[in-house]
Amino acid sequence: MSHDHDHQISDYNRAFAIGVGLNLIFVVIEAGYGVASGSLALVADAGHNLSDVLSLLLAWWAGWLAQKPATDKRTYGFSKVTIMASLGSAILLLVALGGITWEAIGRFFDPKPVEGMTVIIVAAIGVVINTVTALLFVSGQKHDLNIRGAFLHMAADAGVSFGVVVAGIIIMATGWLMIDPLISLFIVAVILVGTWSLLRDSMNLAIDSVPEGIDMAGIKQYLTDLENVYQIHDLHVWPMSTTQVALSVHLILGDAVQGKEFLSSIQQQLHDRFGIEHSTIQVEREDDAPCMLNKNGCM
Repeated sequence: MSHDHDHQISDYNRAFAIGVGLNLIFVVIEAGYGVASGSLALVADAGHNLSDVLSLLLAWWAGWLAQKPATDKRTYGFSKVTIMASLGSAILLLVALGGITWEAIGRFFDPKPVEGMTVIIVAAIGVVINTVTALLFVSGQKHDLNIRGAFLHMAADAGVSFGVVVAGIIIMATGWLMIDPLISLFIVAVILVGTWSLLRDSMNLAIDSVPEGIDMAGIKQYLTDLENVYQIHDLHVWPMSTTQVALSVHLILGDAVQGKEFLSSIQQQLHDRFGIEHSTIQVEREDDAPCMLNKNGCM
């Protein structure tokens, strides 16, 4: 399991390195052609792509920092930095989408043609580079919000660049300038759906809500059905990072003596069946003072 985890980290490091390298090269190309062709749009988009490089670096840094060991001051280590990074990515995406929307609305009142074939070609290069980069994160984004943030940034850029290409071709063929802001707003609407879910999930993890996909009802049922478990209380499940989940619970047992494997077996089952990476279980007896920490009573 540790070997698989290390291999996954290595894959992500490679993906981030490739993504940052490709996008930095594209920023230089786009800014250069923008200056050479006198296209303010290309220069502005190069600045936007540079901000996406910074977002990739933020996600990469958070993933690296999360691997550092715990200390006496930070007993959980830096795992939660990945949640902060995913929240930051969501906010940056919303700001970027707001900027694109503002520009698109402005073009409804002051339509501007796409500035020649140079812009279309450079935007097409952007589609390829951003799509390739997004594909590097497409599998990990389903299970890791930090990776999802990187994926959405690249998917957003690919979408915007594709919109520029399509709008440019239609404008050159028909002269209909309104297609440019219309396509931009459509792409913003599509990306906003994914960005909003990223923001919502990141906020939930930031306030220690139960992560998506964790079956709380199933966990409660499993624990209460354990042999000789009389009641449970103070059950808490929270995210340690964008990929690791922790649990703590008090189990009130009957009089029967439990074997040595009792706790380790529960921890293993919580891991295998419910995806709990780190579980802490407090065992109490019926004649103890149960539910002392739970003002709402036992479950």
